[in-house]
Amino acid sequence: MQAEVIFSGFGGQGALFAGQLLAYSAMEEGKHVTWLPSYGPEMRGGTAHCIVIVSDDPIGSPVIRSPRAAIVMNVPSMDKYEPLVKPGGILVVNSSLVERPPTRDDITSLLVPGNDLAESCGDLRMANVVLLGALLKAFPLVSNQAVVSALEKHMPGRHRDLLKANAAALERGGEAVGSQPALAEV
Repeated sequence: MQAEVIFSGFGGQGALFAGQLLAYSAMEEGKHVTWLPSYGPEMRGGTAHCIVIVSDDPIGSPVIRSPRAAIVMNVPSMDKYEPLVKPGGILVVNSSLVERPPTRDDITSLLVPGNDLAESCGDLRMANVVLLGALLKAFPLVSNQAVVSALEKHMPGRHRDLLKANAAALERGGEAVGSQPALAEV
């Protein structure tokens, strides 16, 4: 098994951190992982994305053309990555910021109000974790417990007071997906 995920948004939305969190969580579960970040020179406010590959076997290259899943946190990310998701894949859309519906019918699209749900958990900055929770509900790459463990180990000290809120945001994202059919477990 190998699964590729792209996380994309404006710099400062936490797309790179969400990708790191998935990578650390997969390592917690003994999987092979690559994490490849990319961001513009302006960083905060510019575009940022990362590619995460999770595999049972060693990974040959961290570069991909068509991910099995993508989390898009803004309109430019939706425009860029919706066409690239493999047929049968999954697209998690932050519907708080992306008002247009997905155009493809050969992928599973999950419209999750990431910003709104994060604010209800206490901090807008947790939208990335909400969207990760939605992805993991529909595409169980790793367990939520592995994510919480990774948060405990890798959350920067200045944000440690948000550990419980991040765990709640992760759950809230999964709840937002509800009972939609999940992709095959990897």
